Amino acid sequence: MNICLVGNPNCGKTTLFNLLTGLNQRVGNYSGVTVDKFSGKIAIGKEVHQLIDLPGTYSLYPKSIDETIVFNTLTNSNSENFPDVVVLVMNATQMRRNMILASQVLDLGIPTIIAINMIDEANKNKVDIDHEVLADTYGVPVCLISATKKVGIQQLKEQIKEGGKQSQMPAMVSDEFQSHQQKIKEITGEDNAYTNAVTLTLAEQSKKVSAAQRIQLLEYRKQNNISPTKAMAVDINNRYSFINGLVNDMHQHKNNAVTTLSNTEKIDRILTHKWLGLPIAMLVLFFIFQAIFSFASWPMDLLDGAFANLGAFVENNLPESWFRDLIVEGIIAGLSGVLIFIPQIAILFGFIAILEGTGYMARISYMLDRLMRSVGLSGNSVVPMMSGFACAIPAVMATRNIKNTKERFISLMVIPLLSCSARLPVYILLIGLFIPRKPIFGFLNLQGLTMMGFYLFGLVLALAIAGIMNVIIKNKTKQFFIMELPRYRFPQWRNVLLTMYQKAKIFTLEAGKIILIISVILWVLASYGPKGKLQAVDAKYEQLQEQEGGELTAEQNRLYSQEKLVNSYAGHFGKAIEPVIKPLGYDWKIGIALLTSFAAREVFVGTMATIYSVDADDENISSLKEKMLAETNPKTGQKVYTMATVASLLVFFAIAMQCMSTLAIVKRETKSWKWPVVQFVYLTVLAYGLSFITYRLFL
Repeated sequence: MNICLVGNPNCGKTTLFNLLTGLNQRVGNYSGVTVDKFSGKIAIGKEVHQLIDLPGTYSLYPKSIDETIVFNTLTNSNSENFPDVVVLVMNATQMRRNMILASQVLDLGIPTIIAINMIDEANKNKVDIDHEVLADTYGVPVCLISATKKVGIQQLKEQIKEGGKQSQMPAMVSDEFQSHQQKIKEITGEDNAYTNAVTLTLAEQSKKVSAAQRIQLLEYRKQNNISPTKAMAVDINNRYSFINGLVNDMHQHKNNAVTTLSNTEKIDRILTHKWLGLPIAMLVLFFIFQAIFSFASWPMDLLDGAFANLGAFVENNLPESWFRDLIVEGIIAGLSGVLIFIPQIAILFGFIAILEGTGYMARISYMLDRLMRSVGLSGNSVVPMMSGFACAIPAVMATRNIKNTKERFISLMVIPLLSCSARLPVYILLIGLFIPRKPIFGFLNLQGLTMMGFYLFGLVLALAIAGIMNVIIKNKTKQFFIMELPRYRFPQWRNVLLTMYQKAKIFTLEAGKIILIISVILWVLASYGPKGKLQAVDAKYEQLQEQEGGELTAEQNRLYSQEKLVNSYAGHFGKAIEPVIKPLGYDWKIGIALLTSFAAREVFVGTMATIYSVDADDENISSLKEKMLAETNPKTGQKVYTMATVASLLVFFAIAMQCMSTLAIVKRETKSWKWPVVQFVYLTVLAYGLSFITYRLFL
């Protein structure tokens, strides 16, 4: 069977989905739409079914991409995701609001099971829910569950096995629109999929309706002066009138004891305080950056040692050949330079999952709304921009839910300035070169403080650019920010661990593939060169070796490796672009890494690892940081990686548009190459200018 989980945001769908599917999950995209689709396998008895977690929505009136996905899935029987059974997940503490969507879904005539989740929280608030009233009213199975406590899950599985039931209650249709139903059925040919109260509005938006049918529906609406907005208002009012009585019959308050001020409200008095809220949020974020360095140091050292041992093992057990060099200097060196940062990636997303699971992430969005309005945006831009700290691609796609064109455009253009997780390996490498792991005031870490500074730098710069664009772009349309603040609750550690596992897996597989390909290509370019160039270098040092009596000194070996790299294809390419980047303090090796990092920012670290692995002599395998710190300019003898160079690099990576995937998704969202080009140019120019200033200031 196809089983779809449907419900409001914050009703516990994701927790239930993770509980039912465990690790049998996969992430894809809905057909024709680049929006995450979470599906998994659920075993009930000897049968295995597909469980699909649909995006959260408050009603079946689609106004965003996510809501449209839910609507089309439930109304288009030709969809590959059309459900055999719908599991309607409802929040036991918000039954009245959840019932609007529930009543609309039940009107569609799909076999349904109602799962009233968070029953433990309702009981804490001394509220009993008589679920039999709901079951008798709609004629469908109703289960009381707690996904976090694993209560009622077996009963829910048994009901799924039975296949659910169609609602026995006639669809709610207002008197005003009953007269239109027959005509709509004639046009669409549907008997029950559009018996929802505003069938005309729903029918117009369905994928099942052909272009000719849609024209007929629009003409009919025009002839009869039917307003979709009015239709929705009438429908919602009618539903609430019915639902209010139903919910009152279901709720039984124990001893009439209902607290006047909930724990959530008490906590919010502090965490969302007008003056204390933002400083507290900054302290929370600072703790996260401290933890990224502190908690991950041991597993990072373990991975670093494992890759070093692997490289040494391969080098000692394979005969000397181009194949051995490719494995050691290309693949192992390239992958180790990035995969060593898996612990930091997992920890970062683990903390993000905790913030979301507790309900605090929504508070951060709420508190930043006033700040966003000062630069011409609103709280609607907060969620996409917060997503940008994880990855710019889903953040850009999340701007679809910003209905104001000006706000969406500005958000889309500044999101790449927010430090995504792909920058994390670069920050860690470069900060670790000159910033010591030094405690401040006994509990603060200087490296974590520096990293947080660059995250704040990107945020401040994004807001400044947004303010400038707000002045330049004229648009009088205003948009309002409405967001539900969920109750505070303890995070589900199972969900946190699953998130850490999934993000680390995606990072390893997706980034790993790119890094592997680029590492191999780069090794070839760094190991081979124009005909005659490398042969001349080999001949020079073979002659020197004979003069020295068969052995080259360590310094001669280092110069030999460096001359081979300079005369390789990669060396010639790097030398060609060196004049452009020299004012920023970069040499040709850094230039190669900058170019390859446009495939993905984290590739910078893998490229540097590959370059310095090829450049190093075989008898002295040292860490990448040590190699970079030891690097000198062969002409002047000065260190390449000074504080000025590293600071300039950090600023460049904090700003530059080094992500081809983000440019591609911006093109898709704007349906034009104009804006990706504008975005690339303005960010590159800004990065170059500020990096130049930074380099001069630190000289």
